[in-house]
Formats: sequence, structure tokens, C-alpha cells
Amino acid sequence: MISEQSRADAQLLWDYHQMHHEPRPCSVAIGLGSHDLGVADTTVDLYKRGMMPLIAFTGATSPTTQERMPRGEAVHYRERALELGVQSSAVLVESHARNTGQNISFSKAVLEDAGAKVSSMLLVSKPYEERRAYATACKLWPGVDLVSASTVMTIDDYVAAIGSPQLVVDMLVGALQRLLVYPKLGFTVGQEIPDPVEVAYWRLWQAGFTSRLLEVK
Repeated sequence: MISEQSRADAQLLWDYHQMHHEPRPCSVAIGLGSHDLGVADTTVDLYKRGMMPLIAFTGATSPTTQERMPRGEAVHYRERALELGVQSSAVLVESHARNTGQNISFSKAVLEDAGAKVSSMLLVSKPYEERRAYATACKLWPGVDLVSASTVMTIDDYVAAIGSPQLVVDMLVGALQRLLVYPKLGFTVGQEIPDPVEVAYWRLWQAGFTSRLLEVK
């Protein structure tokens, strides 16, 4: 059971991790691979709404996706998109990336090889990874107009989908830690973190929501 304070703190982090961008037409959408097929579904929805003519799905496998997506996250995403009616010619696959930085840089190379001219990008991720994906793309692909997107849902809906409140809060805390640490390592641009969000983060850390934290020296 999560306390009322922890629930309120988790809500603060959930809201902060999302960029709250309004989707608008872009050159391409990049769907970031993960365990969550909802990323593929949301990317397809944006495509059908005429938000972009081309999709690039990116991602290899990880310990959490090896069993569910043995052919690779991007490959399974592409298969999902085709099932939902997207033309094969509109979907590119980058199947080697194993982290967000590689998602961006490897996708950039695939799009360049395909001759795609990219001036703007819809960056589709899990809800709690919007901001980190955005900060990573700003670092690795400067000059491109970035629009963040994810499945529109509440934190309660996401907890219901994952099935573990503890794990969801752990992921929110881990994602916030990366926003604090990664700019110093050169992985992302910095993001302004409001004081109430940072206080909530430390309170959740102290409450034991730590399974997704990095070991930082």
C-alpha cells in the first residue's frame, strides 16, 4: 500500500515527466522501443490523424522485453503498425538501439540513409519518459523542432496497466534521477526541475522507491 503522501508525490512526478505538447504535423515520428506496445498504438493514431507521413520505430531487446518481443522491440512495433493498417512503406525500423541515446542517434542514421528530410519530429514514448526523451533528442539532434507525445492516460490508468503501484513509482523516481544526472554526463540537455518536484523525488527515494535508481559515484 502506498501512502497518501507518496501518492501525491508520484502524481507530481507523473505530471512533470510529460511535456504537455500539443501534437502537430511533423516530418516524421520516432517511436521509442520498450515493453509497452501502447507506444506503437499511439504512433499509429498520430499517423492516421495526418501528423506525419513517415514512422521510424527504434529498439533492440532488453531483459524486460526479450521474452515478450523476441524479434526486437522495433520489429514488434512495426508489426503492430501494419496490423493497424499502416502501409509498409511508411514504417522504418532501427533494431539495434539499447538506450535512449542510441534510439535517437541510430534513428537519425536510418532516416538519413532513407533520404528523409527531417525538420520536425514527433517523439513518442511512454508517458513518464517524455521529458527524458525530449532532453536526449535536444542534445543529440539539435536544430530539429521536437514535439513530445505519449498515450494520454492518468497515473491510475498506468498503474492498472502495469499492475504494480510500487514499480510505477520506482520508474518515476528513476526517470527523475536521470534528468538530474544525465546532463552532467553529457547524455541530455538540462531541464528545469521545480523545487516541489525535486522535494517529492527525494521524499519518494527516502520512502524506498529505489529499484530503478542508477548507482552514481
